[in-house]
Order: sequence, then C-alpha cells, then structure tokens
Amino acid sequence: MRTWLHVGTLLDGTSTAPRREAHVVYDKDGILFVGDKGRTPPRDVLREGQTAPDVSAPDSTLLPGLIEAHAHLFLEGGEQDIETRAAFIKQSPAELLQSAMPRLEKLVRLGVIGVRDAGDKDGVGLALSALCKSATRPLMPYVDSPGAAIHRKGRYGSFMGEPLEAYLSHAECVAGRIAAGADRIKLIPTGIINFKKGAVTTEPQMTTDDVASLVAASKANNRQTFAHASGDVGIEHAVEGGVDSVEHGFFIRHDQLARMRDRQIAWVPTFAPVQMQVGKVDGDLQKILDGHAESLQAAHKLGVQVIAGSDAGSCGVAHGVGLLYELELMEKAGMPSIAIVNAATGVSSQRLGFREKFGRIEVGLKSRFLLTEHSPLVTVANLEKPRDVVFDGVMYSSLVDTAGL
Repeated sequence: MRTWLHVGTLLDGTSTAPRREAHVVYDKDGILFVGDKGRTPPRDVLREGQTAPDVSAPDSTLLPGLIEAHAHLFLEGGEQDIETRAAFIKQSPAELLQSAMPRLEKLVRLGVIGVRDAGDKDGVGLALSALCKSATRPLMPYVDSPGAAIHRKGRYGSFMGEPLEAYLSHAECVAGRIAAGADRIKLIPTGIINFKKGAVTTEPQMTTDDVASLVAASKANNRQTFAHASGDVGIEHAVEGGVDSVEHGFFIRHDQLARMRDRQIAWVPTFAPVQMQVGKVDGDLQKILDGHAESLQAAHKLGVQVIAGSDAGSCGVAHGVGLLYELELMEKAGMPSIAIVNAATGVSSQRLGFREKFGRIEVGLKSRFLLTEHSPLVTVANLEKPRDVVFDGVMYSSLVDTAGL
C-alpha cells in the first residue's frame, strides 16, 4: 500500500543542509515522490481519493537507514573476554554462520539497512551475501562480502584471510576470491597499531606494486577494493596502489588525504575499536585517538569522502549499537552532525556502489529509512533514542534485545 508521509525535517543522505516541510510517498517497492518546502505529491502517486497524509509529523526528522561500512559479521563484538572470543573463533564455519544469523533481523530493527562485511576465512560473510541475493531472503540488511581477505603468509590477518602466497600470481588470487563469490576484494597491506609504542611498528606486508596489481585484477573483474591500512608508509602503498577505500587509516598524513580526495578514495576511520580499549591496554591510546580526530577534521575540510564504519565484531564493538557509537565518536572528533549522517547513508551508498539502491531518500530508491522525534542535527547520539524503522515499506519498532550482537 502507498503511504504519504509529511515531516518537518528531511535529511536526504547527501545534501549539506536539511530540507524542510517535506512530503514523501512510498510503498514496499520504493520511494515514489519526494518534495520539500511544502510541495505536496501529485494525484497520480497517491491512493485513489487520498487528500491528506497518512502520517503528519511536523516535529520529526526523516533520514535514510544507516549503512555499516566495515563489520565482521562472523564475530560477536559485544563479547570482551579474550579467552571466550578465542574459543568462539575456533567454532566450525557452520557454527559461526548459525551464530551470525540472529543478528540480521536485529540490525534492521536497529535501523541498519546495509552492511559491507569486511571479511572472514570461514565463508560466513559470503553465505550471508548469498542469502541476501536469494528468493528466500529473510528480514535482513543488504549484505555484501569479500570473503577471505588477502594478506601475506605469516603476517597479520590470518584469522580473517588467506595468504597471497597460496596463488601463483596476484591475478589468480583475485580470481580465486571471485570464484568463491566475493562481491569486492579486501586487502591487508599493513599490520596493526602497537599501542605501547603508539605507532605501527611492523613494515607493510604489501608494496605499492602489490596493491596496484591486486587493484588492477579487481577492476578487470568489476570489483571494488578496500584496504586495512594504518601507519603512513602502509597507507602510502594503499593510496598509490589505487584502492577504492582506506580502512582505519591511523597516522594518515594530510598530503595523503588530499590525494585521496583527488582520486576519489574513501576513508573509513573506525574510531570505535581503539576507543573501546582505552584504559584496558598499556599505551597512550587517547593520544592516538586525538591525532585521529585531527585527521578526521582535516579530511572533512579537504572534502575527502568519509564513510562511517565501526569495525563491529572487534573486541567490545557490538553490531548495530557499535555503529551508533562510532557516529558519536565522529561527532566528538569534530565532524558536523549532518556530514556524519551523510557518511552513514548517502555518501556511503554512492561511493561503495552497492547492488541494491538505498541510502538516500529520492525517487526510485528502496523505502528504507528512519523516522525520529529526536533530531540527529542536535546530536547524532539522538539516533540511539526510540525511532521508527521503515524497511521496504513496513514499519518496525527499534526496541531490540542486543544480546549476541
């Protein structure tokens, strides 16, 4: 059934200013009309004889559903005990998939309508991507996945990837991922942060030529690439290698951000996993986070395409609620609220080229959005307050049991 909705404020997912006194008409298949400044829908998009909105909410805000651009769906992020997490990862692929399934509907009810899975070696993300494409799709967000990430043998990434050395060439490695069902290609050119020393202390595991060769093979197969990269040397390899997005990006330089802007390379900063370790591990993590915040401010001023992703599944970063926390951290770091909403909706959907069309409120896109009386323009923390979630024309409550996320 077609629904006519009137709201006081519309955030369409890409505009840098809110739209006021907006009217939206939608059904289960998509959005049929969008008008602001009081412009009402024409008769041909309304139900026969309809003369007034089905819902008039002049004090409410309508915005697209949220997109999680970096999550590991095979992991339970809410679990913080290291031994318990280690035992969890040792489960069989079937058991890991079974654990992941209940998260799907919960994510939709939390308002997360799309997830770019960031990889696992057990096929969980690929199975969820296949389920998303199937005729038996349950209530779940859009999901796509790279399957196993690509790393160097003996280097960081073995828990979620398979080594480049398992193939005779870079092109064959990419072909192997695609044959397994990869929607995009995940690279791991660097290690991780040494918190005690406040730096990435290991040498990059991929050269610029390695990255460029993997990117070229991916582009030849119409696949985007995204790269786990921290430390300015490893980030340099990812940027000069031409990836589509840099993930994490701790210790990124301003000149690298400028080149990313010029080359349309997106950045997913992922504050949450480091923030969750403050006070729990040795090292001045707050100094690292303060530097990351300064980099985010610079990226916003330079016009870099910043995309929101929480690295959900990391220790302490639960799925869904971790993304909401990530948005708060981005706001705390100095990014304007409307830019953060765009980073979690329209900017993400446009740059990442999802198979399904969602993430913006415009005619022809999926009817997947949030309706809230608590404006995210005041603070994005308001997105944690009660809100209605519309997914393919059906409205759901946001009251969710977050256990197991």
